[in-house]
Order: sequence, then C-alpha cells, then structure tokens
Amino acid sequence: MAVQTGLGEPRGPWFISPELDPDGRGWWDAPERDPGGRRPGRLLAVLAVVAVSAVSGALAGGVVASRDGAGGPDAASAAPVPAELVTAAARTVPGVVSVLAGGASSGSATGSGFAVDDQQHLITNDHILAKGGGGPVTVELPDGRRFAAEVVGREPRSDLAVLKVPASAGLTPLPLAKPGATRVGESVLAVGSPLGLAGTVTAGIVSALDREVRLGNNRHSAVQTDASINPGNSGGPLVNARGEVVGVNTAIATIDGNGSIGIGFAIPIDQVQQTADTIIGKGG
Repeated sequence: MAVQTGLGEPRGPWFISPELDPDGRGWWDAPERDPGGRRPGRLLAVLAVVAVSAVSGALAGGVVASRDGAGGPDAASAAPVPAELVTAAARTVPGVVSVLAGGASSGSATGSGFAVDDQQHLITNDHILAKGGGGPVTVELPDGRRFAAEVVGREPRSDLAVLKVPASAGLTPLPLAKPGATRVGESVLAVGSPLGLAGTVTAGIVSALDREVRLGNNRHSAVQTDASINPGNSGGPLVNARGEVVGVNTAIATIDGNGSIGIGFAIPIDQVQQTADTIIGKGG
C-alpha cells in the first residue's frame, strides 16, 4: 500500500481503489466485457488510494502572493467567475460548520457539516465521529462561535451521521437538490474546512454519477467531482450553481499519497436525505 504523505497528511482509514483481480490485474487489463457492453465494475482506471478526508493537518507549502499588488500580467485574461457560483457560495457558507470529534484521551478528527433544517440538525460523515473514538463533538460556526453538539444518530454503512446544536446557533439550513436532478458536467462547489481553513469554497463540475467506490467493506454509489477536496472537507456539502446540496463530500483519490488530484467522491443527495430522515425520525 502506498504511504500517504504530503498535503495535510490525511490519517483517516485507508481504502483501496480499484479492487484488483486475483491475478493482480485491474479491470482496465481485462479484455472481456459484460453482455451489456460495459466494462466490469472495477471502480477507477488508475491505481489510487482512496483516503477518507477526515483529519486536518498542517498546511504544506506557502501562499505565493503577486508582487504587483493588483494582479500579475495574466490577471486581465483570467476567465470571469460565473455570477451564479458567487451567489451559490454566498448562500452556502453561512450554513456550513467545522466539526471536531474526540479529544486528547480518545483521539480526535476534524471535518465539516451543514445545517438541513430549522431545528438545527446537521449532517456530517460518520467516519469523523468514528475517528474521534466516540468522544465529545464540537462544532464551530462561520462566525467563530462554538457549540457542543448532540449526536442524534449514526449510520456507518452510509458513512452519515446527524448532529444537533442549540437553537441559539441560528444556522441557515441549506436547500437539498431534487433526487435524480444532478447532471454530469454541471458546475458544483465543495464547501468546508480543508486543513482547518473554515469556509473554504472550491469549484469544479460533476465528473460522473453512480460511480461505484469501495470504502472499507461497503460499496457506495457516489457522485464524482473534480472540485478540490482535501482533509477536513469530509461531511461538507457539494452544491450546484443554485446553492442546492447534491451530495456530501466523503472521500478523495490520491496517487502515491499526494493531495487532491481532481477525483473526489460525494454521497448522493437521495441517499443522504433518506438516511437523515430516518435518523432524525428515530432520534428526534
């Protein structure tokens, strides 16, 4: 197994993608196809380590600033940011929180989450809580306030969990996209706290739908995106240009332990909504 190093040094559970045949070949080596003309479902066409992006690490590398102050010579030729994405980001960030699970005695993990209703229920990834060893959970709001969060319920098989904070948090719930409405090629934003940098927004597109990914002992049908996802993004929303949540960011593919390579995975919103409704119905 490749040793994961580099940006943020994610230390979450390890998952291998693709699954290899007994003879060591991946599906791209196999000449046969199934009767429908498709390649066997062997996940990805590159040897990659899918690492859950749960744990924030130290920021590697520096930020290079332009010496010109007003931008470099290429600034004028840069493509303008679509206005709808700017609007979507402004609507989304107020509803996204940073999540800290566990502590010094039980281990700790950080990630992201977002509000889904006026009762201040938050959705996040279960693997963040698992990495935190069942310790206390704290959320930090965009304005810097911190609240102890109640764990309403967890669903490890879908890698989802629901938290709840006091009504005084006043978080803005994010609208959810209609199931089946997401399209390949549409613009999306990943919002969360990569490497502990709260309120970070990265842009990309939906690269694929119904991408089968093996996470531990479970297989997930995921939304694939090239929006940059890094450690700490887990549990945060993937939203479309209308600011609607199309998925929950949960994993990235890396090669030889490097950071984001433009292949990230999100749990589809239909599964998210179904699981969250079940957890909230049982836990209140």
